[in-house]
This record gives sequence, structure tokens and C-alpha cells, in this order.
Amino acid sequence: MTTPMSAATADPRGGVARQSNRVMNLAHILTQNARRFPDRAGFIWGERTWTWGEIDAAVSAFAAALSAKGVGKGDRILVHSKNCDEMFFSMWATFRIGAVWVPTNFRLMPAEVAELAHFAGAKAFLCHGDFPAHAEAVASQMGDRLAFTMRLGHGAFGDCAAADLIAEHGGTKTPNASVDYDDPCWFFFTSGTTGRSKAAVLTHGQMAFVITNHLCDLTPGTTEADASLVVAPLSHGAGVHQLGQAARAVPTILLPTERFDIDEAYRLIAKHKVSNIFTVPTILKMLAEHPAVDAHDHSSLRYIIYAGAPMYREDQKTALKKLGKVLVQYFGLGEVTGNITVLPPALHDPDDGPHVKIGTCGFERTGMQVSIQDDDGRELEPFETGEICVIGPAVFAGYYDQPEANAKAFRNGWFRTGDLGHMDTEGFVYITGRASDMYISGGSNIYPREIEEKILTHPAIAECAVVGVPDPLWGEIGFAVCVARPGMAIDEGTIAEHLAEKVAKYKMPKRFLFWDELPKSGYGKVPKRMVKDELERRGLLPGAATQKASA
Repeated sequence: MTTPMSAATADPRGGVARQSNRVMNLAHILTQNARRFPDRAGFIWGERTWTWGEIDAAVSAFAAALSAKGVGKGDRILVHSKNCDEMFFSMWATFRIGAVWVPTNFRLMPAEVAELAHFAGAKAFLCHGDFPAHAEAVASQMGDRLAFTMRLGHGAFGDCAAADLIAEHGGTKTPNASVDYDDPCWFFFTSGTTGRSKAAVLTHGQMAFVITNHLCDLTPGTTEADASLVVAPLSHGAGVHQLGQAARAVPTILLPTERFDIDEAYRLIAKHKVSNIFTVPTILKMLAEHPAVDAHDHSSLRYIIYAGAPMYREDQKTALKKLGKVLVQYFGLGEVTGNITVLPPALHDPDDGPHVKIGTCGFERTGMQVSIQDDDGRELEPFETGEICVIGPAVFAGYYDQPEANAKAFRNGWFRTGDLGHMDTEGFVYITGRASDMYISGGSNIYPREIEEKILTHPAIAECAVVGVPDPLWGEIGFAVCVARPGMAIDEGTIAEHLAEKVAKYKMPKRFLFWDELPKSGYGKVPKRMVKDELERRGLLPGAATQKASA
């Protein structure tokens, strides 16, 4: 984690010293919206609508309550919650007092959240009413180091309830704390290849650039007349997306429950004339393939932004044919707050042809620079495969309290993404896969994504994941885990025959397994480590006592 610059910084050109690197507190976005659009809807959840004036007032009261309980600038506030109004308000209230918002994945177990509380040095814990065991675990772990536990929503635990404190401090005008560019505002938890969480430090100055960049590259032309539907947890990418939407006074609309109800999502799109959605490829695939896509009016959609993983070409085609040219792909990690590349709607085409750049995740985001580098940090030539590295204002300040991780993550000023890929002569980037996903079989590097794309061209395959597993002869061999489309039969021999003319023999997976579903993370991704864990659990790894084609 970088340290803030001093208040007086010498001008290297010999001019007048810069006295401050103060920037706008992100909570000023609410101040602006309350001034300009006090009566316009800013947040919609179920049958309840909050105007921007009401949101700003609630956030001021929330911030006053936090301050009254001893939370101040730089303190970390751990938040474990499903999407709800008070979670959304907690982010702005935290920013307003200059504290650090530390949201978790609400699907984590109590012991995991307690570990994150300890790691982040949380001073306060805001916990949704559905998670009393998490509140107990955090309180036990933190002891006197935790000032209080505040309950969000209904429940019967905690030292206080957010609703009560907001009411108690109603009418309080809490000013936005003064902040500098490098002052942290958000600890964004990101998992490494081992699954162990790290806290990427996001700052007020960095996030101001990210908001501007998102509006520029992902949803250009956005105004208060638009509307945004949330179909993912606000604790991560969806929360960053909503910050950008709030900067243009766009109302945020939540699904009524945490369950992803596709028919309800389309009903809300039609009712509120939703113009943009942030999601991940697996959820976009579900939206495009569900019968509800033909039952509701979704003509208001202008941008469906998908990120978190590349989208397979066959799934892209289906989505484009059903939803139109509204897809926006971006590539970016939590550490770069999503800002590496973008592929706008105009470059998404449902038909293959020489004019279509199949497999690209787009070109460099505005203000960002990408470099494909070898293991020594040397920039590679076009079409040479190496590690995707990036510099620019969207790069995070570093991992909190993890100097060794920071040393590995940066080289010569470049952030190393850990993703492998290449760049063509026009600057379009192509992701081969995670460095950790690549496996070596018989001395040859195998990139799973290339094989997965070919498998998915078979009409009976809905999803697949290729992983490398240990083998005494070859070092590693490939296992392809597939999910068949409903009502369609497929077997190992058929898919192997389909693939035989599409990939080199040395790349051919040695096994094809068929499961009802692939394991997914809380954000809809299919981490390869989860697939490997499931293979081991089912006894399907080489050398295991049992090897069945399905379980």
C-alpha cells in the first residue's frame, strides 16, 4: 500500500511547491444529486423508492451515527450484507466521514468473515440481519478491538440497528470529510490463485478516475434519464459500476430478493425502462437463453456490461441475436478496478467473418496502457504470448499490509495481472487464460481457454471447463468437465470426435466428464481451483480409487 504524499510537495520543475493533493470526497456525488435532483428516484428496491434528497439525508444521518460511535477518518468498517438499502447507504456514509468501506462476499462462512475482520483491523462491523452467526464469530475474534456491531435490516442481534440510528440522527447535516488523492476509501477483497483473500486498497483519487473512465468507455451518454438494474453483489464490481451510475444521478434498481429471478429481472427492465446492467458472462448467458427474454420488452437496454471472465464466442452469438448489439465487454481485475480493456457494442458482431476480431477482450481503456511482457519484464512483439501488464490511474494503491504480495504484483511500475495473452498490431488484447490455469503436458504449454472455445461449438454443450491434473507420465494431462444442454444427450466419444479435427493431438483432453453443473463462485465465475477441488472430492483425479465419467 502506498503512503499519501506530504502536504507540501516540491515541484520537480522548480516551480511553486504544490501544497496539497486534496481531491473530491466521493460522497460529494450525493451532495450534487441532492442539489440538482432532490425529487428524482435514486434507489428502488421492491415497492420502495428513495429520492436523491432522501438518500443524501439518510446517508448524513448514518454518517453522524458512525461518528457518534467513535468511527473516524481512516477507520475500517467491515460490512457483511446482501444487497439492500442500508448496505448501499453504508458505502456513502463511510466515504462521507473519510473511513474505509470493507465489504465482504455475503456467501462467506462466519469463520472466514471473522478472519477478514482481523486482517483488516475493523473498528466496526455492519452485519445483515440474516447472519447472526457471522456477527457472533466476528465479535469473538475481535474482542475489545471491535467498537460495536451494527445490524442492517431486521434481526435480534448487535449493539444497535442502522434503521434506529438513522432515525435518531435524522436531520443532521454531516459534511463530507476532507480527503487526499491517496486516502483509502474501499478495501476490495480479491482472491489469488490459492483462494486466500487480499485487500486491494482503492482510494478517493483513483476512484474518481475510475468513475470517469467507466462513464467514458462503458456507458457513454449516460444521464439521469437512464436506469440501472443490479443483478450482482454490490460488494464488488457491481458496486463500482453503481458509483459511476450515481455520478450521473441514475437510479439503482435492486432485485427484490438475493435470488436471481430472471423473469423478475426482465419485468423490472420493462417497468423501469432499464438502460444498463453490469453482470458476468455466466449470468448474461442465462439472461439470453431464458424464455423470459421473449416475453418482456427489453428495448430500453443500451448497455449490458459483462466482465470478470472472457465470454465464449458461441455464448456471445446467442446473446447478440437475442438482445441486440448492446453488449460491452471489459477486462479488468479488482486491483485495476476493472479498467484494462473495453470492447464496445459496435465491435460485437453475431456473425463470424474477416471483419470480426473473434476472441478479443478489446483495446486499452482511456488513460490506461497495456504491455505484454515475458518473465523478465521485456515487452513482447505482436501476437507473442506473455503476461498482461498495465499502468495508469485506475491501478490500485497496493495490497493492505502485504509487502511480499506487493513486491510480486509490481515490476518496473507495471501491475502484473497474472493473466496470459497477446496483443495484435492494432492494439487489441486477447486473453489466453490465467497463468495459474495453464498446464504443461509433455513439455508443452496448454491454454485451457483455446480448448474450451472449441468444445463449446458442439450444440449439445452448454458449459465446460478444462483443467490440468497431475499425471506420472506427462506431468499433467487435461480433463474437460462439461454440462450438456437440457434434453440433449452427449457422451465422451462423441465430444472427443468433435474436437479431434479442431485441436492438435497434444492439446486433446484425456478425459471428458459430464456433470449437471459447474461449481461457481459467489459472483458467478467458474474458478478452475473449484473445479479441481470438486474432481478431488468425487475421486476422479488420476490415481484415485474411483474414476467415473459422471457422479
